[in-house]
Amino acid sequence: MSAATGSWAQLRSQTRSLETQRMRAYIAKTESLFSTYSQFASTSNVSPKPSEEEQKAQSQIQELLEKRENIISSLSRLLDSEATLTSSALKQNNLSRHRDLLHEHRSELSRIRSQISTARDRANLLSNVRSDIDAYHRSSSQNPGDAEADYMLEERGRIDRSHNTVDGVLSQAYAINDNFGQQREVLANVNRRIVGAASQIPGVNSLIGRIGAKKRRDGIILGSFIAFCCLMLLYFI
Repeated sequence: MSAATGSWAQLRSQTRSLETQRMRAYIAKTESLFSTYSQFASTSNVSPKPSEEEQKAQSQIQELLEKRENIISSLSRLLDSEATLTSSALKQNNLSRHRDLLHEHRSELSRIRSQISTARDRANLLSNVRSDIDAYHRSSSQNPGDAEADYMLEERGRIDRSHNTVDGVLSQAYAINDNFGQQREVLANVNRRIVGAASQIPGVNSLIGRIGAKKRRDGIILGSFIAFCCLMLLYFI
């Protein structure tokens, strides 16, 4: 029975090691793809439609994020079956860091995608304005009355497109705000886990209490000394 238990623990350890290696490789590849994908947001001439390279980079990043999420779920199931609390707490902290990094990369993908979309909308709007102005100049040379009416209709359509662009920017801002809220929740969860892991280690709470008491005592002594020096200075003045 003990031999079977030992072999099972060894197999579980090997599985966890392989999953961790895959996770590190996926993280490195994700960061490399982010470097490529961010170039589409920083370029000055944004194409009117997403290019094949842009779509490929975005789909590869999304695929890697999904694979990492599956690995995190697998590692979480493996750690739930751990017997020792100390080792499990340390491994849970490592798993929490992988989960936080995955959330940061998802937010980064949303941010870059929003930048590309905003730049593309702006480029399309400027292109439409130029084409409308050119069309107006061409038609005004033929029939001024009809040209003025057409210009008013085109101006109204341009205003509608501007409103749609503003609505898209606002929706992206709301999405970014939601991401910030999720990040706050993740940080609060990490803080709770750290406090929980620290409470499992004996003597940590008492050590923290002693450090806090020593700081308060040093603060009182320093404040008293400063007050004494001020009183002596006022006395001699």
